[in-house]
Formats: sequence, C-alpha cells, structure tokens
Amino acid sequence: MVFTQRRRLVAPIALMGVAGLALAGCSGDSGGGSSGGGESDNTVTIYGTIADTEAELLQESWKDFEESSGITIEYESSKEFESQIGIRAQGGNPPDIAIFPQPGLLADLASRDYLAPAPDSVAANVAEYWSDDWAAYGTVDGTLYGAPLMASVKGFIWYQPAKFAEWGVEVPETLDELMTLTQTIQETTGKAPWCAGFGSGDATGWPGTDWVEDFVLRQSGPEVYDQWVTNEVKFTDAPIVDAFDSAGEILLNGDYVNAGFGDVQSINSTEFGDPATALVSGDCALHHQASFFDGFIQDAGGTVAEDGDVWAFIMPGEEAGASAVTGGGEIVGAFNSDADTVQVLEYLSSPEWANNRVSLGGVISANNGLDSANASSGILSQSIEILQDPNTTFRFDASDLMPGAVGAGTFWKGMVSWISGSSVTDVTEQIESGWPS
Repeated sequence: MVFTQRRRLVAPIALMGVAGLALAGCSGDSGGGSSGGGESDNTVTIYGTIADTEAELLQESWKDFEESSGITIEYESSKEFESQIGIRAQGGNPPDIAIFPQPGLLADLASRDYLAPAPDSVAANVAEYWSDDWAAYGTVDGTLYGAPLMASVKGFIWYQPAKFAEWGVEVPETLDELMTLTQTIQETTGKAPWCAGFGSGDATGWPGTDWVEDFVLRQSGPEVYDQWVTNEVKFTDAPIVDAFDSAGEILLNGDYVNAGFGDVQSINSTEFGDPATALVSGDCALHHQASFFDGFIQDAGGTVAEDGDVWAFIMPGEEAGASAVTGGGEIVGAFNSDADTVQVLEYLSSPEWANNRVSLGGVISANNGLDSANASSGILSQSIEILQDPNTTFRFDASDLMPGAVGAGTFWKGMVSWISGSSVTDVTEQIESGWPS
C-alpha cells in the first residue's frame, strides 16, 4: 500500500529493453482485459500497488457501482508494479486501467502512446473537483491522461500521547525542538526513540526519500524544491546534501534508531508498515510516515486519537508555525477507451467514489467534493483540511515527480545504500547519475 506519487519517467521501460519484451510474453503476472476498439465483455481489469487490507477496502468501494452498472472490476496488486507495468505495456498485454503511484510513470507511458487520453467525462470531473495542481499531475504535454484518486499528507510524526505525558515532553514546534525531543527521550529511556522501515519489495527505499523531501522543503523552501524536481538544483548541490545530513542525524545514529527492530542497518530490512506494531506496543516512541499510516495503526490494534494509543503531529519547520507539507497520491490512467473502461474511470474520478472510499476508513482524497466528516479518524480529517486549505504550501512527493530512472530508480536505491553505510557524497552522485541526458 504505497500511497505516493509521480514523475516524468524513463527507467521502468528503458531499463527493460528487449529482455522486457521477452518477459512480457511469458509473464504469469499479466491480466489486461479488453484491448480497445470499443468492444466490451463487461469486465474491467485494474492493476496497482494497493495491497492487503487496503486492497479489500478498495474493492469494497466500488461494489455498488458494479451492481448498478453491470460491470465486473477485477483488481490485481503487485509489489513489482513499477517494473511490471512497463513490461506489460510493451508486450501488448496491459490492464485496462492502472493506478499509478507516480505521476512520472504515467507521464512516461503516455509520452510513448501507451495510454489513452482521459475521456471528456473524466476531464469534466477533474476540472470540477480537483485543483489545477492535482490536474497537472495527470497531464502530459497539455493533454489529460489521468485523474487523481486517493491522497496522503506526508511528514506526520507518530507518537504515544501517554508516553509524552509520562516523560514530560511536548510536541515540538521547530526542527531544533524535534532534535531536542529526540535527545530527551533517548536520555530518559536509555533506548532509541525512532523506528523506521524502508522495506517495500522492488520499491524498497521509498520511505527514505520522504525524509529527504521533507527536509528540503522545510529548510530550503518551495522554490528550491521545485528546482530540485526538474534537476535545476542537483542532488549533489548543498540544499540536498544538507537535507541528507539533517535526516542522517536521526536515521544514521544508532542511539536514535531502530527501536524494536535492531540497528541502523535493520531499517532496510524492516517492512515500511511494521513500525505500526512497535508504536502501539510502546517499543517505539517516534515514527515518520504519511497520513495513510493511520490504517496500519488500526490494523495493529491501536486507536488513533489525541487521547488514544497513538497520535501524530506534522514535522515542524525551521520556524514555528510553518505550513509547508509534502504529500502524494495516485493517478488513474487507462490503456484503452472501451465503454466499460470509461464508465469505471468516470466513477473513480467522482466525489461519490471519494466519499464512499474515505467512509470505509484509513485513507483520504484531495477531491473537493469530499466531506471531511467521512474521514475515519482525526488525523485523516486534519489531513483533508490541510489539502483543502488555500494557505497550505503543498508540494507533491519529489521522487514521484522526477523521471522514473531517478525517482523510482537511483533515488530509492540510493537511500538503501545510504543506510547501508555509503557516504552522502557517493550516494548523491549515484542518484544524480540516473538523470536522463
């Protein structure tokens, strides 16, 4: 269940080459339903990264639609989505619809003429219910190819309110206070305060990119952040190196991580959802993860509330009161324009679907037709309000906006190397080398 975002990718397809075409013909991971031309068998296939409990809730969210439309939706999830979707598209065996956790990957496939432009009914929904920024994530060279689906607000830091009261500490208002909080908890308990997990199948490393992105936005501001996304500011430049160093004050410090799991090296082998159990049990005091982690806390048996087992605060900025946040979401694109496919796309881009899915719990959407009262917890309601607040400085997850060779390639891999002991200099040079010439 990676609720994140997008780029102007090259890697997932380019790295496959001829071998990818051969693999596509014999892959047991295939599935696309109809292949275009307006034909219909009343079945629409959807492929994405959303798995486990979240996949069950996703399928629940469109049951009413299936009954009323007579269309059967077959959903398939994969931890290898980022690589497999390119193979399947090249091999002529794509799904009808894909839920892209990276806009850049959608952009790459659209630029190669694998995706169908969004139908008029979907474009109308996007224009009415989504902001221009969100519409842009599904737009390539002036043409809309995909509609947003769910969303997440990143940069939440999860903790146990009862433990904070016991230790006599308060929610920090600045980054300096966050480091003081970390040191105080460590000295008070004699244990590492933070837990972290970068494990996510082929996508291992992505949670680490979120740390760097949050520090870039908070320390260097939105203009530098935007320049970084387009490589005007390079990974080897000072603002990005500084962000790595700041994240490393926690993630590379054996006194501060990895509570409940082991040493610094264990971060790479810990699945990104596993810290939820450590948070609920009290083995871990602090964890950095997006709003969707609310669902993992609940799955681990915890209640998410200010007076509950676990609550969260947004990572602060350099100064108190800063309102800059990163976030992500999915973009839904189609590989054909069949009538049934179009109906499903229209429903998924509607406020009806957004309210239906959010009311089932664990997620949010940036759809302006969403009623925040449908959110299943205070954190999710707060996240919706953040997304709908015009005063919020919001930036989409940078790694998901970068070319796939970087964002879903060298950046993910670089985070793994960094945790494994490679220097910031070597890691940032390695990541930068992934940028297409």
